[in-house]
Amino acid sequence: MAYQIDPAQTLELSPHPGSFRRSEREHWQDEYRRRLRVSDATAVCGSIAMAQLIRFGGLNNAARLNWPGDTGIGYSVISIVLAVAWTGFLALGNTWSSSTIGTGPEEYRRLIAATMRLFGLIAIVSLLLRIEFARGYLGIALPVGLLALIVSRLYWRKYAARQRRLGQYLTSVLVVGRRDSAHEIMRYFERDPAVGYCVVGVYTPRGSGGEGGFETGLWTADEESSVLDAVRKTGADTVAIAATEQLGARGINELLWKLAPLGVDLVVAPGVVDVADERLSIRPVANLPLLRIEKPQYDRAKSFGKFAFDVLFATAALLVVWPVMVAAAVVIKLTSRGPVLYRSERIGLNGEAFRMIKFRSMYADADQRLDALLSQNEGAGPLFKMRRDPRVTAVGRILRRWSLDELPQFINVIRGEMSIVGPRPPLRSEVERYDGKVRRRLLVKPGVTGLWQVSGRSDLSWDESVRLDLSYVENWSMVRDLLIIKKTISAVTRSEGAY
Repeated sequence: MAYQIDPAQTLELSPHPGSFRRSEREHWQDEYRRRLRVSDATAVCGSIAMAQLIRFGGLNNAARLNWPGDTGIGYSVISIVLAVAWTGFLALGNTWSSSTIGTGPEEYRRLIAATMRLFGLIAIVSLLLRIEFARGYLGIALPVGLLALIVSRLYWRKYAARQRRLGQYLTSVLVVGRRDSAHEIMRYFERDPAVGYCVVGVYTPRGSGGEGGFETGLWTADEESSVLDAVRKTGADTVAIAATEQLGARGINELLWKLAPLGVDLVVAPGVVDVADERLSIRPVANLPLLRIEKPQYDRAKSFGKFAFDVLFATAALLVVWPVMVAAAVVIKLTSRGPVLYRSERIGLNGEAFRMIKFRSMYADADQRLDALLSQNEGAGPLFKMRRDPRVTAVGRILRRWSLDELPQFINVIRGEMSIVGPRPPLRSEVERYDGKVRRRLLVKPGVTGLWQVSGRSDLSWDESVRLDLSYVENWSMVRDLLIIKKTISAVTRSEGAY
């Protein structure tokens, strides 16, 4: 059978025709790898030199490693051997692989695994050959070196993210699949520009939801081999399959073989979204790779460990910020009539109502003036928001900009009504409009901060806010909480989406 492109259809490149080529990707990846090798070698050599300097008082010290029945080897030689071996283990551990550099958790996992293998081997060799390494020497080199490697990779990840936002270090992608699936995966690529996936074309097989094209500028064909024509036309270096039912398992395997000589990568979207990495695992069964998805983690978010962390963190935070809270209370009282604190009914865990405490940032009659402003609502879904709400006091604007009005919520945390991290605390009027899916937000305590806080706050659409809250409920982990807290501090200092 001959595979051809429907001449009635055209291909529109996005964002610029011919602006990306595989040679460009290879160029920036080679450049990035060279920088990683230099920074990794510097981190390794620097940590080993520091260990020798601290433990033995200098790099030319006469301290020697004692071998049984021998006069020993100088630690300067040992340091050189250790630096070469450490760098070699990083290479053997594929820590510079193009598939993982700049990806985050997997990159760090390989760094840690390679380092632990080296020092594990040193421990085994020293035990078998009865070699007595200076424990202080290794005790300094290992943690300092590993920390330096991670910090270095973190810096280069941020550097790559900045480059991608500037239109550099990009991976050009041809999306293949049904039209709704193709648009879905494109939305996810656009949601995180720091990943660097730039869609340069879309291929939609004929019969995959319509007549082979849902807007002008899409490839249409009957068989998967026409993807190769699209790849050559666009210069894409990665093919992303958004839906597998048109190609099938055999078609994807054949496509992989055809793309290999072109140096083009193939990625497949499994059809699940908003599932954390730690809940995913590949389980091969008779050469059939099955994607296993762990059950939602919302039950772990109600553990005693999270409750204890919440109480300790809130108590420590109140001890640190109480001078700011006292100053805010005094200014509020002196500049407008009404109570210092504003108590708003919110719905918490399992649909139970509680009074959320905030510093009052509006005039005392704000609730009575709401009806007159409903026509100017800029909020998402059932939420009412105005960038220039006339009910907000001058002091209130400052408090809201820096999220100081939310500091009393730590009291709600100590009382067990809220968590430090969780979904956004909803109003009763919102909950009354929830469907069965959105109601899952009530399976955990609402949070002082959350994914919604670090992803745009008031600038989020209603659907996006719900998606982030449900993603948090389903994928909870303590590490994720700590990362959200870290990002919250950054978002608050930039006052993003706060009004």
